[in-house]
Amino acid sequence: MNLTRYEEIFLEKVRSIASSEDPAHDILHFKRVVRTAKLICEKEGAKPEVVVPAAWLHDFVIIPKNDPRRKEASRLSAQAAIRFLDEIRYPREYFDEIAHAIEAHSFSANIETKTLEAKVVQDADRLDGLGAIGIARCFATGGLLKRPFYSEVDPFCDEREGDDSKFTIDHFFVKLFRVAETLKTESGRLEGRKRVEVMKRFLESLREEIRDSI
Repeated sequence: MNLTRYEEIFLEKVRSIASSEDPAHDILHFKRVVRTAKLICEKEGAKPEVVVPAAWLHDFVIIPKNDPRRKEASRLSAQAAIRFLDEIRYPREYFDEIAHAIEAHSFSANIETKTLEAKVVQDADRLDGLGAIGIARCFATGGLLKRPFYSEVDPFCDEREGDDSKFTIDHFFVKLFRVAETLKTESGRLEGRKRVEVMKRFLESLREEIRDSI
């Protein structure tokens, strides 16, 4: 099987899916996830025939984060992706594993990763929510949802419970740092620790910059 040839088809299809209005889910997000998935796949000895298509098609159906159907996004993506793979005659022997990897990648779906390939794809997607790019994506999403950067009262959730439906910075504490603790592969966890440190340094700098304005 010529996986490179299929990747050309995946890229073309994803270009038509990626949201031009949401920088957090544009074509560059897909490319980053695929790149990271390939790196982890090689280090962990996973099957690229499963990892690569699942990474390219993991957000085949994009549902906004504030949409009540959000928890269904990965299941819908898996179903649509398999239909597409069947149309382009991708080997059916990989369909079940690809579908599982796509469905299980979602944080909100909370589905157990039963294969190494699913763990690789999940880690790759979650790593894109961490580090410098994770900070950028967090603020891009906060802007789309018209949320303030931080709360005037206890902006870093030192004493209050975070509420990321109201404040962008709260998302670090409500979800992103928790995501870092869910990474499944050794390669993913190593990279995750590096990216978390980037986020913590950012918050320290922000705390210093806004200290006298609160």
